[in-house]
Order: sequence, then C-alpha cells, then structure tokens
Amino acid sequence: MMRGTSASAGIGIGKAVVVEETDLKIKKETIADPEAEKVRFQAAVKQAIEETEVLAKDLATRVGPKEAEILNGHLLLFSDIFLMGEIENIIAGESVNSEYAIENVCNTYADTFASMGDELMQQRATDMRDIKTRMQKVLMGVSSVDISALPEGSIIVAKDLTPSMTAGIDPTKVTGIVTELGGKTSHSAILARALEIPAVVALEGVLNKVTEGEDIVLDGSEGIVIVNPQQSVKEEYAAKREAFIKEKKELEEYIGKPTVTRDGVHVELVANIGKPADVEKVLQYDGEGVGLFRTEFLFMDRSSMPTEAEQYEAYRKVASAMNGKPVIIRTLDIGGDKEIPYMGLEKDENPFLGYRAIRFCLDRKEDVYKPQLRALLMASAFGNIRIMVPMVTCLEEYREAKALVEELKKELDEKGISYKKDIQVGIMVETAAASLMADVFAKEVDFFSIGTNDLTQYTMAVDRGNDKVSYLYSPLNPAVLRSIRHVIECGRKEGIMVGMCGEAASDPLLIPLLLAFGLNEFSMSASAILNARKLITGYSTRELQAVAEKAMSFATTKEVEDYMKEFIRRS
Repeated sequence: MMRGTSASAGIGIGKAVVVEETDLKIKKETIADPEAEKVRFQAAVKQAIEETEVLAKDLATRVGPKEAEILNGHLLLFSDIFLMGEIENIIAGESVNSEYAIENVCNTYADTFASMGDELMQQRATDMRDIKTRMQKVLMGVSSVDISALPEGSIIVAKDLTPSMTAGIDPTKVTGIVTELGGKTSHSAILARALEIPAVVALEGVLNKVTEGEDIVLDGSEGIVIVNPQQSVKEEYAAKREAFIKEKKELEEYIGKPTVTRDGVHVELVANIGKPADVEKVLQYDGEGVGLFRTEFLFMDRSSMPTEAEQYEAYRKVASAMNGKPVIIRTLDIGGDKEIPYMGLEKDENPFLGYRAIRFCLDRKEDVYKPQLRALLMASAFGNIRIMVPMVTCLEEYREAKALVEELKKELDEKGISYKKDIQVGIMVETAAASLMADVFAKEVDFFSIGTNDLTQYTMAVDRGNDKVSYLYSPLNPAVLRSIRHVIECGRKEGIMVGMCGEAASDPLLIPLLLAFGLNEFSMSASAILNARKLITGYSTRELQAVAEKAMSFATTKEVEDYMKEFIRRS
C-alpha cells in the first residue's frame, strides 16, 4: 500500500495503464533566416490553438463550460501578444530555433509563477509548461499520448498529467488516476473532480513500483493506492465504492433545503469563484450566494488591463445570474507575489509583506482602482453586489477606499447612472492587525469576511507554500482559533455580518466550532456546499457551545484536532 495526496474523491478499481510522455530534448540551434523561423513558429502556434479549441469544445460538451475555461485559459496564453512577442524577439534577436526560444521564455514565466508559493500561481506554472510542450511537439513532429481511447477499467499511472491530457480522458473507461507529481488544487486535479474520476497525486516513485496491466485499487478520498490487492481487498473497496456513490446521491437531497441548524439558527452557504463562468457550479450545487469573487483572474493571462467596460460586464453577469442573492466581490488583490507584467510591478523581496492588494490599489487610484470601483457600482444595479477590501491592516485604508466609493457614487448620480444606493463595503480580515482591531473596524465596516488562508499564515508567521514549516500551518491552531472567535464576537456585537471565505469554512473539523462561535456565512468551493449543508443541519448550536469551550481549552493544534476528530466520530 502506498499513500499520496487525495485529489479527487472516490474509489477506483482496475488495471494499470502506464502513461509516459516523450522526453523532449531541446537544443539551441543557430538559424540562418530568423524571419522564416518566425513564420514556422507562428504556424506551430496556429496549430496548437486549433487543437486546443477542439479539446475545449469537446470538454464543454461532455462536462461543462466551467471546466472548458481551463483550456480557454490556454488559448489566452497562445494569443497573448506580450508572451508570443517575447518568443519572437528571441528568435530574431539571437537567431535561434523556435523550440529553444519557447523553452527559454516559457520556463522563465513558469519558474516565476512556481516560486510564488501561491496555489493559484502554481496552476499558472503548470499551464505555462503545458502550452510550452504542446508548441514544441508541433514543431518537432512529436505526437502526444492519446489517452482518449483507453480500454474500460483503466487506471492511469503517470509522472504527471497536464490539463490538456486530463481533458481528453473518457470517464466511462478510466476509473482512476495516479501521478507522481501534482497537487490538490492543480488544474488536472480540478478536471479529475469535474470528470468524477478518483485521483491520488504526489505519490513519489509510483512509476517504479507499478507495471503495465497490474491490478490497482485506489481510494481518492484517503490518498491510498494498493498494487496487486488480494481478492478480499478488492471486494472491500468495491463495497466502499458502492457506499460512496450512494452517499453522493443522498447529498442531492439537500438541494433546495434551507441551511438551518436543529435549533433554528440560519446560516448562509455561499461559494468562492474566480470568473463569471463559475456561477454555473454555484447554482448547480444550490449556493445561496457568492462569498468571494476573486477579481484578479480578470487581470491575469492577458497582455493589458481589462477595461472598465469588460470588468462591468463580468460583474454584471454574476450579479444577474445570482438573481438577488448576495455577491461579495473582492477588489483587486495583486502585488509582488502575483506578477502581472503589464502592471509594471517591481519584485518585492518579501512579497507577502509588500506592495500588494489595497496598498497597491490606493497608490494607483486613477488607472486601476477607480475604474474597478466604478464598474462594481454600475453592475450593482443588476443584483446584490457587496464590495470587499482585501489585506486591510489599518482603519485609514478602509476609510480611504470607502471615500472613493462615495466620490464615485456622486459622479454616477450627476450622470444619472443607476447603482445600488446602499451598497455594502466590508473588509477581508486576513491580517493579525485587522483581527486585533476587529472591535474598532466593526463600528465602521458593513461586514467582515475572514480569510483563513492568509490569517493563519500571518498569525503563525508561516509561508504556506513552504513544506518545511507546513506543520505549523493549521486553522485549528489555538492562536488562529482565538483570532477567528474574536473577529466573530466583535462583528456580532456591532450587528454586522461575519463570514469566512478561506478553505477552513468547509472543514468538517472546524464547522462545529464556527457554528458555536456564531459565524453567519460560510463560503467555499461550490462542490463542498451540499456536504456542508448536511453537516450544519445535523448540529444544534446550543449543544455545540460545550464542544467549543472544550476545544478552546487546549494548548496545542494536535490536542484540538484529536478532540474534534473524536467528536465527529461520535456524532
């Protein structure tokens, strides 16, 4: 038995199909005619685009437009004038072959993204390497492994699967995926979940331990892979698979049901999204709103800033689709750790403590912040939009942002343009400073949304992308729990809504504590909503008070985790 990282839940039983991609050997060659080489490069890009369009269209038809957005992101990269221009400049300036120029430019971008430590940036690194390889294969006449026509009952075993490879998988034939590399939030993992194929990733050395055709059982929920299992083990996991399918079917019963605890406390279950197309999944899983719209995705994977009109249209689409349900939109959260070339940002030595988010926006009011705020205000005429300010550390920052909103309201009034007059402006509580000053902030802001990913990082002084200190990174750490409870108490005292948009909002170990603390809104991945609703409706907040008191009495993360695991087991 081997253990890796759970990437897509479910049980897979079948025979191993070992997928090994051709290792491309890229050499630097001097080219006599750079202009002819540029034409050759452009032809390869054109072919790569055509192949990707076919794949994206097929994925949209089989799975849905949201999943196809991943490949549409690849199309944006292929069409990026800035990126492709850099490659052509190297071909012309150094008189080198296209394959080498692509390797040079794409690796530079991918390495930059990968070094940022942010999960979303890791995805960008994978996407960049994917399009790099695809262009090079076209140029070199190398065919990709065709995994669209595997036999029924196949379990793919590979070093890694790119998004474009994963998108071609037929889920009626493939019952599982095992890879040496990858993470839970990679685009390949996202696609595996969308295709409902169990997957275990980050299983080091698995290619050396599995032979083509061997029997495999994998548990995507636990991250377990068993090679050549005994018949009794196969039968055990076959029963688990039936139970998993049954449980998933039962969750559908929670669609349309209110999110109310046994003692009558109503909370909101909403979703985190990154682009307008994500709303489809929010509606599919009966989300009660959007708790976090990460607007930085509108600014990425392009060569120039989105216009005010483009932003307005994106916000309007989401507001209209949610039909009056709350839509919390976070203003631009970029900085030294999220590099956008056309913004002209200098690299910070310590990006997480540097020039980012509200600090950047208030410094770039005219060309960046005001257009976004104006677009948000105009879009608010079509729904229940709320504006959220990220990375706030002091009251002055919030007041300055709020003053800009009021200034723009007057501007729209003078022009006779409609907007939501009582639009709420709140803050994302994700810094120790905001948490410590929550009682002061609560008197002025319209709502709180706790961002546990960064709040944990800043409270514990832990880089969440650094494996060597990851043991310190947990929202169940007593210091983080005290911070969360304090923020909720301050918000409740002043009568404002307090939500949570970090990953912890869907954690079964944390949900009972958040209910006991009095959290109003839980925002999570859309696919986690129904399970969270099932859990919440089974609890009584009155009964959870004693559980929370006991959990808060512990001094270590392990003690809290062990206690909550035992509580869940007995529930």
